[in-house]
Amino acid sequence: MGDKQLSKATRQVFRRVKQATLILMATSLIWRFIPYIFPIYATNLTQDRQAIELVSRQMLPLGTLLTQSQEQTAVVPLTEVSSHFIHAIIAAEDGRYYQHGALEIRAIGRSMVEAIRARKLVSGASTITMQLARMLLQPHPRNLWAKSQEIWLAWRLAAGMNKDEILHAYINRLPMGGNIYGVEAAAQVYFAVPSRELNLAQASILAALPNDPTDLNPYIHWEKLKKRQVYVLDRMVKDGYISRAQSDRAYTEKIILQPRQQGIIAAPHFLFWFASQLPKNHPSQIQTTIDRPLQQFVEAQVRQIVRNLAANNAHHAAALVVDNHSGEVLAYVGSPDYFDLAATGRNDGVQALRQPGSTLKPFLYQLALEKRVIRPNTVVADVPAHYAIDGAKLYSPKDYSDFQGPVRVRNALANSLNVPAVKVLQKVGVPTFLNRLHQLGFNQLNHPADYYGLGLTLGSGEVSLWELARAYVTMARHGQAIPLITTTFSNSIPAAPTPSPTWGLVIDILSDSHARASAFGVDSVLSLPFPAAVKTGTSSDFHDTWTVGFTTDYTVATWVGNFNGEPMKQVSGVMGAAPLWNRIMLHLHENKEPRTFAPPEGLVQRPICALSGLKPTSACPTIVQEYFFPEDLGEYDRNYDTFYSLVNGESRLNLPREYDQWLALRSPSTIAEGLKIISPRNGDSFLVYPNSPPQKLEFKLAALQDKPVEWWIDGERLESGAFWALRPGSWTLEVKSGEMSDRVTFEVEVAGNQPTRRGFSVAPK
Repeated sequence: MGDKQLSKATRQVFRRVKQATLILMATSLIWRFIPYIFPIYATNLTQDRQAIELVSRQMLPLGTLLTQSQEQTAVVPLTEVSSHFIHAIIAAEDGRYYQHGALEIRAIGRSMVEAIRARKLVSGASTITMQLARMLLQPHPRNLWAKSQEIWLAWRLAAGMNKDEILHAYINRLPMGGNIYGVEAAAQVYFAVPSRELNLAQASILAALPNDPTDLNPYIHWEKLKKRQVYVLDRMVKDGYISRAQSDRAYTEKIILQPRQQGIIAAPHFLFWFASQLPKNHPSQIQTTIDRPLQQFVEAQVRQIVRNLAANNAHHAAALVVDNHSGEVLAYVGSPDYFDLAATGRNDGVQALRQPGSTLKPFLYQLALEKRVIRPNTVVADVPAHYAIDGAKLYSPKDYSDFQGPVRVRNALANSLNVPAVKVLQKVGVPTFLNRLHQLGFNQLNHPADYYGLGLTLGSGEVSLWELARAYVTMARHGQAIPLITTTFSNSIPAAPTPSPTWGLVIDILSDSHARASAFGVDSVLSLPFPAAVKTGTSSDFHDTWTVGFTTDYTVATWVGNFNGEPMKQVSGVMGAAPLWNRIMLHLHENKEPRTFAPPEGLVQRPICALSGLKPTSACPTIVQEYFFPEDLGEYDRNYDTFYSLVNGESRLNLPREYDQWLALRSPSTIAEGLKIISPRNGDSFLVYPNSPPQKLEFKLAALQDKPVEWWIDGERLESGAFWALRPGSWTLEVKSGEMSDRVTFEVEVAGNQPTRRGFSVAPK
């Protein structure tokens, strides 16, 4: 009885095992054959990331093999690839590729055992088909679930494609280092030959790369790559593709790598940015607006400038050159060296967002003039000011130098004074100014007006060099905006600019070297031998320096700073970005000088007292010309200067009460003695650049009496008056007028030779 019951129980167990086995087999068969219901065909894997050949406006090559995703790739038929590479990649990655299916069962079993023991994937056991599946699934984690997805996709690939089709898709997608994909792109980039001409040594090197494209980078880890080449060659010998003698010759053969530019001749930042803007259906060759000789000149100047400023902790720079008439981009440099990965060279300083310092001020003054908030002769008090901000401390803007007291609009903008700009913004309104900036194309200023506050005109927001250049082109065109164009086949034909009085007035101010003399001197790097309007900017704590300016023909925008945000050592806009701007401008106009700027249309000039901006009287010691709107002439004729009065035949200064605090803060000697040097200040330090145009320093004086003065430097009388050409050394400056005198000492150093000591520097804007 017991034996019968045991026999019955055994039969039930066997029956259940049989049923389970049949179910498992049926499930496996169904699972295995489902991919044949959803196959992937070769036509489904057509690569649309084809190579783009980009050329300059002169049809000179700039670079090739660039795609929208900053990848370099090219697709070639299997028959157009060297047999050496085909054999090498099969031997290295999947020796039995043509003998097994989508999976290598033995290798998978070994991989699973190792994974269970180590509790992680140790070896992938990936066939070429599975590797192709992984490429198609990127980005993809390395875990068991991801591996199952690879297997499923590999089955679908094998269901719809034969071995040659899979291998073709595989070799054209292989990661070959950096942004290089596929054997053809790698052969062209590393060896400058088509893949069909690869010899055994070159082919085995390329077949070694996909194992670890980063750690085997041929430009950085050549010895590691050679060790992997040994493995590839050994596998080829084992599989019978080559002999040991051939392997040894291939290993010892000298291989010459192409330069690291990887197929790019010029403008790498532009090429990658431009490619990212293209639609899918683009031609294989595109003519851009880039002027290659100019581009290469600007690239060289960017590298030279950062070398000059390295001692001041300035390591990066960018530049953009635009044709004002067409809006065409002629030069685009994003960093000193795109291919210097250690120095974050791929960062694009043209598109990066940084604080623009004072470069937005011209647009504020133009808006204020347009809305009649200020007039060309308006005087703004450059005195200590404080603004209450909700939830914060008082906002107290300061200038780089001492407060100047009464300042006309022209001088306030030309010398980039902060307090007058904030006062003008308060009158205009931050929302109104922000809206104007949006109209000018500053789309990255996307926070509410309260976020930026009154600091908006001093650079509290972040903009790109591209946006700045576009806005300054609009200024150069008297307010008529045009897009920046990068291809010669653009259909847009910009209309001729229509003169606008307020834009013309701002251009006149920015091109007035005498108006900016108190901050920059008359002969600074901002002064060119032809008319040019220019503005500098320096963000807080010297993080970013900018110079943007234009002639009637070209706009040039430059930036100098550090991509990692580190502050520079006392490098202001005129010291950092301005020399670069100066060099580019001189080069652009070395064969043809630009036209002069047209005077502001519809405005008329009248004499004014230089300090008050009002109609001069006999007491006014200094009279200058300024523009007026015709409708303001009646008010001009009625309002005479009140800042000066005649006392015993001499001019005496009588400033309004709002200047009392400013006067009280000034040195008592100014009032008591009536004569004081206010620039340079005692102990100031100046920088001069070697191989740059001569820089002159203007000596400025505060005097209550308008009497002749004599300037002496180191005991030698200056015949040239209040202007002196900067020369390295320690200097003693003295001014004399009758029995009165004042004396200061200052130093001049060559830029780059020594760290700049704290103090005033030439043109600190």
